[in-house]
Amino acid sequence: MLDWLKTNATAARDKLATEVAKFKNREFMDAVVAGCALVAAADGDISASEKLKMTGFIQNSQELKAFDPEDVLKSFRAICSNIEFDFQIGQAEALKTIAKIKKKEGAARLLIRVCCAIGGADGHFDDAERAMCRIICIELGLNSADFDL
Repeated sequence: MLDWLKTNATAARDKLATEVAKFKNREFMDAVVAGCALVAAADGDISASEKLKMTGFIQNSQELKAFDPEDVLKSFRAICSNIEFDFQIGQAEALKTIAKIKKKEGAARLLIRVCCAIGGADGHFDDAERAMCRIICIELGLNSADFDL
């Protein structure tokens, strides 16, 4: 009986820690998804390799692995859909989401590095993708030269 209680208490504690991690990092996850969607859409084509690269980052990121990859992809598709429907409005909404991490410099810098990796995921980091990364840098108050943009 005591072993059963210990096991269930440990499982409940682990589940709670996962839920807290999700809550704490939701802003960062939303910003990463928004940034990835903007960069992926910048060249006019959201490639499978870009989606795969973003999903891989989410699954391997210590800060974000608590999130269900299917939920992340669902969010990515929703942002991409907004961008495809009306680029200006979709971009503004995505940048608003990204701006929420502006005061967290480490997270903001990581976001830019992820966005650059997404831009190059299809083997070519083109001018439109670089320009979008520069726009995201401006939104976050970062110097794009720090990222060779």
